[in-house]
Amino acid sequence: MQTQKGFIAALDQSGGSTPKALKLYGINESAYSNNEEMFELVHAMRARIMMSPTFNSDHILGAILFENTLDRQVDGKSTTAYLRAKDILPFLKVDSGLADAESDVQLMKPMPGLDGLLAKAVEHKVFGTKMRSVIKGANAQGIKTVVGSGGAVGVRQGDIQADIARTR
Repeated sequence: MQTQKGFIAALDQSGGSTPKALKLYGINESAYSNNEEMFELVHAMRARIMMSPTFNSDHILGAILFENTLDRQVDGKSTTAYLRAKDILPFLKVDSGLADAESDVQLMKPMPGLDGLLAKAVEHKVFGTKMRSVIKGANAQGIKTVVGSGGAVGVRQGDIQADIARTR
């Protein structure tokens, strides 16, 4: 990861962004009638992308996944095992979206299920996590708040991963 060239592919559309992603892929909302059908379709789209010969470690260092993707397979393997077999590191989107803007920033919404999600990530051999806040303007107080909020979550992730490692 430190010395390789390439980019991290974003394959982490969640429930809120999936309809738009599918529509851009040519699949209208009339093609599915519930969330499970929608997630099946988006996983099929992701699997086709991952199985493409051009989706390889020559160009791609990692892929950000949505939690739902961890429970699915690509070409008969778990999604993370499939990516690792291609020397592509799996990352997991752990944030729950963004709160409304305040002080020129948008902080992450609360993540009440983070501990369980991180345990699942470790179980699936996920390399890292992805979360985000957005800075919309040069507001010193807002930026300070963003920096402080991400650090606390990062420490929590490290503690959980260390606890899980000790129990194995």
